[in-house]
Amino acid sequence: MTDMMRPYLIGPRLAALPWLVHGFGNGGWSEVEFLAFADSRDMRPVIMRQAHSDTIHRVADVPKAKLEGDALMTNVPGLLLVIRTADCLPVLLADPRNRAVAAVHCGWRGTEKRILERAVRAMGDGYGTKPGDLLAAFGPCIGATCYEVGPEVRDVFLRAGFPASVFQEGMRAHERGTGLAGIRHLLDLRAANAYLLDISGVKKSNIHNAEAACTHCEPSLLSYRRDPRDPRRMYNFIGLAAG
Repeated sequence: MTDMMRPYLIGPRLAALPWLVHGFGNGGWSEVEFLAFADSRDMRPVIMRQAHSDTIHRVADVPKAKLEGDALMTNVPGLLLVIRTADCLPVLLADPRNRAVAAVHCGWRGTEKRILERAVRAMGDGYGTKPGDLLAAFGPCIGATCYEVGPEVRDVFLRAGFPASVFQEGMRAHERGTGLAGIRHLLDLRAANAYLLDISGVKKSNIHNAEAACTHCEPSLLSYRRDPRDPRRMYNFIGLAAG
């Protein structure tokens, strides 16, 4: 996933599937440029109003009204499922046996609601997907060393059944000159979602933690925490090739 000639990144396991179109945003690709890309592939984008929820939509056509939720799945060629991110983790899923795909938006709220685990189950219910057949790829997101959260976030994750190992203890906030009191914790979104795939039965060898670059640290990537006034988002997408 290192071809920097593209305006997007690819996962090698997914790229080996000739019937698949996919990619992870690699910086400032505008909506106009993305739509032109989709048109050049004869693909019709499905773009949601993301809500940091655990809502998953199964789509067979481009909906007349914009959907609200945080995961899309389909087995219909020509539909390009889109997740927009600027620190949250985008996860793409592909079932080679049944030719079905999903795109999942995994911010901390959706992760705590176990949306990725629910998406694997939904693909099983909808398409007969077996977790052991699934290929998964993680795209760019904020890294664990930069993703500070408060103790209340750690508490809800532990209550939701996540292991404590998805967190590291950060510095005391007042030691960093923030003016905030108490301990901050460092959340590893990749580890938390890898845990959800693991307990869902997805093989570790089929999980490609494709792009380790931290969106907060890498200036070419978009980061809400670094630049909260920047309205742009990175486009992450997957679909079955048209025709």
